[in-house]
Amino acid sequence: MTHDRARTRAELVIFDCDGVLVDSERIYCRIDREVFARLGAEFSEEEMVDLFVGSSGTQLTTLIEERLGRRLEHGWDQPFRHLYEEALDAELTEVEGVTEVLDALDVPFCLASNGSHRSIRGNLTRTGLLPRFEGRVFSAHDVAHGKPAPDLFLHAARSMGVPPERCAVVEDSAYGVQAARAAGMRAFGFTGGLTRADRLTGPGTRLFTHMRELPELLGVGA
Repeated sequence: MTHDRARTRAELVIFDCDGVLVDSERIYCRIDREVFARLGAEFSEEEMVDLFVGSSGTQLTTLIEERLGRRLEHGWDQPFRHLYEEALDAELTEVEGVTEVLDALDVPFCLASNGSHRSIRGNLTRTGLLPRFEGRVFSAHDVAHGKPAPDLFLHAARSMGVPPERCAVVEDSAYGVQAARAAGMRAFGFTGGLTRADRLTGPGTRLFTHMRELPELLGVGA
């Protein structure tokens, strides 16, 4: 092992889910834009990515309400849920190269997502990834504040028994890399999805474009 590889070696890798493990963000953004338009809230494609990729359900509702200028009723999203389920059932795949990355890791890994446990489990099941993360899935619903607050990543690290400074976070959203920095963790920003590289760059963050690059960047694996 080289000195640089030893210096950068992580003891726990924390993966985001949507856009990192499963290629769902494109599906969500497409359906979201259609649904929001039905509600009367128009967003450009660029706004969809900048505002909603990596957001929590609470953030999403707040952003729509701000655009509408009114409050939404509790459960406003329920009539549209089938649109997401049908699209995910038909189209969802894992992000290219993810299985190879997970096979290469020789340190513990887990998942921490702003999504609900129901959503996370559904998407992992659809792509066959659930067995790899069973018992090591953390949701924003488990903490007081989701990303960009550090709560979720700190909760995951505590649960896995690893100090924050020895954790590496793999993210594809601005909210996610901000949360990693706030938690005192190194962030690896995946630019192979929807989010522009300039939205991910910042202190303590290394950008990469293909999953095959990740094990070497993390300093883990064969």
